[in-house]
Amino acid sequence: MVQEHEPSGAFEASESAGEALDAIEPTATRRIAGDTESSRASRGWWDRNADEYQEEHGAFLGDDRFIWGPEGLDEEEAGLLGPADRLKGRDVLEVGAGAAQCSRWLAARGARPVALDISHRQLRHAQRIDAGAPAPGSSGIALVQADAAALPFRDGSFDLACSAYGAVPFVAEPVRVMREVRRVLRPGGRWVFSVTHPVRWAFPDEPGPEGLSISGSYFDRTPYVEQDDAGRAVYVEHHRTLGDRVRDVVAGGFRLIDLVEPEWPAWNRQEWGGWSPLRGGLIPGTAVFVCERD
Repeated sequence: MVQEHEPSGAFEASESAGEALDAIEPTATRRIAGDTESSRASRGWWDRNADEYQEEHGAFLGDDRFIWGPEGLDEEEAGLLGPADRLKGRDVLEVGAGAAQCSRWLAARGARPVALDISHRQLRHAQRIDAGAPAPGSSGIALVQADAAALPFRDGSFDLACSAYGAVPFVAEPVRVMREVRRVLRPGGRWVFSVTHPVRWAFPDEPGPEGLSISGSYFDRTPYVEQDDAGRAVYVEHHRTLGDRVRDVVAGGFRLIDLVEPEWPAWNRQEWGGWSPLRGGLIPGTAVFVCERD
């Protein structure tokens, strides 16, 4: 475990925290959902669904690969964090790490990663993968359970920060996350994050031909919410236009140095929710923002 950062919210294993919650049959709607409700919903949803998510997507993600999204854009080739040979000795924060696959890739290249996630159950999967590795514990990854909008680290603790579909799409006020990431980065630090491409929000979340016709306004920023019978949100995702995302980056104190829209590669024949070869060949599914702190 990395000790330099002394995170106050350090993850601790708990046998009961990862137990499955009662089954919920949610109703989908579009309505306002604030920070507290969104955070609570995200933690609960990922705790309930982490097992299924890792079982369904674990093979594609690998135990120690760095994949930016369903298209399969690999950091090994993309180099969005900078040259791989310059990662050695760098302190890196992964936000919304899930089972810490990206952090494991970073550790293998000599970086000192910290994997942060809001979900206890996701981090349990990180422990499971490490326990099954040839040399358990040798990866040097610290696991931290915390909210991305309130990072439990000192100012200037990291050289780099990254997030592959983690946290940013699920918070009501993404500028808070941007400012927190900036706070914990050292001057000149790079922040790279991927989200669902904003244009996708105008289309149905379907992988087939029915997902190719516009069904709503791209400019409707009302959150997508799944709620239980009592009206409590159990899943929340927030839409921002492409311009909104750029403004969030700038308001958070970063310079945007690149915006990557991965094309769907010919080798990738899998469907992942609404992502598919059919749709991926026609419209972008992922946006990757490459930012730097002054």
